[in-house]
Order: sequence, then C-alpha cells, then structure tokens
Amino acid sequence: MSPSSASHQFSPERALALGRQTLSIEAAAVDALVARINGDFVAAVELILGCHGRLIVSGMGKSGHVARKIAATMASTGTPAYFVHPAEASHGDLGMITRDDVLLALSNSGESEELLRIVPLVKRQGARLIAMTGVASSTLAREADVHLDAGVAQEACPHNLAPTASTTAALALGDALAVALLDARGFGPDDFARSHPGGSLGRRLLTHVSDVMRAGDSVPTVAPQAGVTDAILAMSRGGLGLVAIVDDAGRVLGIFTDGDLRRAFEKRVDLQSASIASVMHAGPRTIAPERLAVEAVEMMERYRINALLVTGPDGRLLGALNMHDLFTAKVI
Repeated sequence: MSPSSASHQFSPERALALGRQTLSIEAAAVDALVARINGDFVAAVELILGCHGRLIVSGMGKSGHVARKIAATMASTGTPAYFVHPAEASHGDLGMITRDDVLLALSNSGESEELLRIVPLVKRQGARLIAMTGVASSTLAREADVHLDAGVAQEACPHNLAPTASTTAALALGDALAVALLDARGFGPDDFARSHPGGSLGRRLLTHVSDVMRAGDSVPTVAPQAGVTDAILAMSRGGLGLVAIVDDAGRVLGIFTDGDLRRAFEKRVDLQSASIASVMHAGPRTIAPERLAVEAVEMMERYRINALLVTGPDGRLLGALNMHDLFTAKVI
C-alpha cells in the first residue's frame, strides 16, 4: 500500500457522494454537447458520407481507447472504419491511410504530439481531417477541415486531472456522429443483423415470425357457430393456450384463450349451450409472418397478452405463436 493510500480511510458516505458527483458532472458534460450539434457537426457528417475510402479514427492514451470504440461503432453501423494508432502510423502504418480516406483525430488538448506529427503527411496525401478536441484554439483544431468541440467544464476526477468527463463527452459525440450517419445511409435492422450475426443479438435481429410460428394442424381452429365445449377441446389438443375462430374462407374472426375461459367462468356463462362466437374476443391482435420476432415480443408485452395469431394481408390465418415459442427460439 502506498503512503498516500495508507493515509486515508475508506468512507462509504464519501464514496457515495463522489459516485453521484461523477455521474452528475459527466451528465452535464454530455448535455452541454447538445448546443454544439451545429453546422460543424453537419459538415463532419457530410465529409464522412462523401468519403470514397474509409473513416480512419486515431488518438493517443485515453483518447485512443475512445477512438477504438468510435471506429467499432461506425464499422457496425454502416460506415467502414478502423483505428490507427498515431505512434504506429509514424512507423509504417501511415501507409494504411489513402487520399480517399477521412481521418477523425481525437485529442482533448488538441496538442497530442503523435497526432500532430502525422497530420501534415495525411493532408499531403489528400485525406481530409476532422478533429475532435476540447480546445477550439488548439493546433489540431486549427489544422482540421472540420472541428468538433468536445470540451468540458471540468473533469469528474476530484483533482480535475484524470480524463473522465472529457472521455465520456468524446464518446457521446462519436455516438452522435454514428447515429446521424447510419440514418443518412438508410442503415436498418437487416443491415445491422448482417454485421452482428453471432449470439443473441443476431438471433433477435434475424428471426422472423414465420421462423417461430406454428402452422397448419398445430393451430387449433373452430367455426363461430361451434360450441364452447368444442372450442375448449380443440384448445386443449393444440397446446397453445388458444383457439382461433375463423370463417369458411379461413379469415380470423376472433380468438378464445385460457384467460377468456376463466372470464367466462367468472360471468357464469352456460358453457354447455353457449356458442364460441358469444364469448370469443373479436378482432384480436395479429401479426404478419414477415415481421421480426422481436416485434411480436414487443406487441405481447405492450398489450399484456401471451399469444398472437399470424395472418396474411387478406386476414386469413397462417399460424400462431406464444411466449414459450419465443423463449424456445431464444428471441427473448
């Protein structure tokens, strides 16, 4: 244990206060960026959109860690990008940057020696430069084609030394750029799925209702004139917790679920004589087979239901699915 750490005792109250203060300072730093989403931000987006090569993101130290994350976010949202270490650029990696590229250089001070060393060489090749700094009057900001101001009033560090609020602000500004770019490119869920095929994210984005739903004889159906007891038997055989009520053309008229059965008991409905049409839920929520399975989850959660009927454009029944099906498919 160092002398400085030995001279202090841990205080839970101080830890809580500093934790809350850190979040407040960093939240204020990000909030202050809103006013700086202006013409310079638009110019940066346009410069990257017009780039025929790659977006090269670079930075030293903590700014370098942020730069790596920005490059990764850009690459996964439709903007080809990669990180180049500025020190390594001076020892051969500069050959990775071409005249068709745009360099996004991050430096809180705007005076990072390693970055400033490669700027003239990058510009001589014809590549364009976007600088993200905390000092608008810095050398890097002045040399840039576009400058993005990521300055903060103070760091969250009690000594105002360790990069904390400044790195958070730079990261948030990078995210803002990425989101504006993905929207401008028309980058959608299917595009996102293609760059994230692995794991649960890929499953959530690539799975459609048609991949999960039950179809054919697996979906119990009855005609509207059928008795409630017949519908209950059909529902029990189906194991979905529902029965679809359809007309002669197969169009959905209603649905009868376990919940509807309980409510019928509560209302003392004569289940022996009642027709299913008299107790069914007419005009039920339905979903198209081409919709994403995650949209089915969202609908079920929003309307507090456990199952959905799947229909075509003409209202004909195509299938059904419930929460268990979505769990099995690992969509949830």
